[in-house]
Amino acid sequence: MITGIKGTRRIRRATAVAVTSGALLATGALTATPAQAVTKPSIVAAGGYAMNNTTGKTLYTKAADTQRSTGSTTKIMTAKVVLAQSNLNLDAKVTIQKEYSDYVVRNNASQAHLIVGDKVTVRQLLYGLMLPSGCDAAYALADKYGSGTTRAKRVANFIGKMNTAAKNLGLTHTHFDSFDGIGNGDNYSTPRDLTKIASSAMKNSTFRTVVKTKSYTARTITKTGSTRVMNPWTNTNGLLSSYSGTIGVKTGSGPEAKYCLVFAATRNGKTVIGTVLASTSIAQRESDAKKMMNYGFALMG
Repeated sequence: MITGIKGTRRIRRATAVAVTSGALLATGALTATPAQAVTKPSIVAAGGYAMNNTTGKTLYTKAADTQRSTGSTTKIMTAKVVLAQSNLNLDAKVTIQKEYSDYVVRNNASQAHLIVGDKVTVRQLLYGLMLPSGCDAAYALADKYGSGTTRAKRVANFIGKMNTAAKNLGLTHTHFDSFDGIGNGDNYSTPRDLTKIASSAMKNSTFRTVVKTKSYTARTITKTGSTRVMNPWTNTNGLLSSYSGTIGVKTGSGPEAKYCLVFAATRNGKTVIGTVLASTSIAQRESDAKKMMNYGFALMG
């Protein structure tokens, strides 16, 4: 009985294969190999790179090694340096200084709207850094984890740590002169380098948790010791809501950088990670990233 069922199934499968093969032969589809069937997409961004996050194999390139301004994608390295600190205490509290607030106002920068005098944990600052792209949170972290007797020295030391981390990754087309992407003309990277920075950062579980979070509400401690419930921080990475499997990573923008996006998504146990630099709009950088990820997943099979 069982043998008969198996035999019937085999006949059905054979018939199905024969019918399908005939249809394919009629259209000439069988002459195409899987590699030929996947067409490399065209993206609007000036530069792009994507790779298999597990193997490091390149999946897509467009001016992948051309140095460009990175905008707030710089903050990936800011977070990576913080998370690499020895004996890191994510629950350590940082008191928000007036200078952090003044800085974002002076530069008309994106911010987490941190309140002067509030005590905010390092963990909360990482969310404020990566979700709303808070330059005030970036300043607070650089001041906290840089070494020196003055704020200026601490910040310079922290930026030095960012550059050391880039060198340690073997990156030769990356340089930072800021903790948040608001540089002085000497803050740059490439799609390939930024992708490698993000891939390294994604090895940290705290980083992975933060960058895949769509919204986060921080509860800070005020000067008087009461609890302040902050307005929710919303992740600026629209792919988290519009592309299945997205797990990060970070947006960036600016007059010189235009619209940037470092992205990562996992499907069927495989992860594509990549970067687009200098796209033309928020919608376009997301469209570019989706094209690259679709292509990458198709190549990986």
